[in-house]
Amino acid sequence: MQLGLKLIAEAYGPVEIVEQAVRAEEAGFDFVEVSDHFHPWVSEHEHSGFAFSMLAAIAAKTSSIGLATGVTCPFIRYHPAIVAQAAATTALLSGGRFTLGVGAGERLNEHVVGAGWPAVATRHEMLREALEIIRLLWSGGYHSYDGKHLRLEDARVFDLPDEAPAIAVAAGGESAAELAAELGDALFATDPSAELISAYEQAGGTGPRYAEVPLAWAPSEEEGAESARRLFRFGVTGWKVQAELPNPVNFDAATELVTADHMREQFGCGPDVGRHVEVAREYADAGYDRLALINAGPDMAGFFDFFTKELAPELRKL
Repeated sequence: MQLGLKLIAEAYGPVEIVEQAVRAEEAGFDFVEVSDHFHPWVSEHEHSGFAFSMLAAIAAKTSSIGLATGVTCPFIRYHPAIVAQAAATTALLSGGRFTLGVGAGERLNEHVVGAGWPAVATRHEMLREALEIIRLLWSGGYHSYDGKHLRLEDARVFDLPDEAPAIAVAAGGESAAELAAELGDALFATDPSAELISAYEQAGGTGPRYAEVPLAWAPSEEEGAESARRLFRFGVTGWKVQAELPNPVNFDAATELVTADHMREQFGCGPDVGRHVEVAREYADAGYDRLALINAGPDMAGFFDFFTKELAPELRKL
């Protein structure tokens, strides 16, 4: 079991995100993963730094902690050739500590380049082609690719690490889990679904299984639940909503009726270590072995102290 920290780049500015990664290494986290967004989710966030710049700075200021994107859509806002280059460079700068998390994306971030927002079946086809292009470029030399949706013309990534970065593929259903097994090195999920792991393994997947664990540390349960509502209420809408809305104002409208009580149902809220372990255990029992802790609470410094002194020893037992 490895324990990671979700760096919420929509809720904190780029400098603070880098500082949190440094603090995470000091606190004993095994890895950090940073969201790769153009827009934040809701109006309270007010941030959305460039993921690969933040990762480069984190690589320079840390020495051992693993780094990952959580996750990058590699086919609309970016061309997969650019993702292949960015990931290879990040792997070199971090000394091989980087994992490329990829997924089929959200309209929130991808519509900004004016290329439209395809149907979900098309997005999955595009994700497959993007992964094929990335793998091709990481094999070295010049390559071209002529797919149904994506093309590559006589391209080469010159700076490649000795070992290609691992690719963790985000999955919300069986077909994406099968793609993770075929073209990825790991599975990435946000729900404690044993069925996803079963589909991944039945398709031949043998790699790590990442999951994001929703927590909100605070001095009181009420304060934690309210902070979770303010910062992470979009998360209770589900991916069929999260993938389709274009801007924070739309998520504000979609989550207008979400209450702190709704957040308590999914998040470990407050100072009780037992409740946080209970939430994390759902993921561990389902078979996930890379737990990225989300702290939607109001005090990151307090959360780091809580993790080091109380939470980490209990989670290491899962």
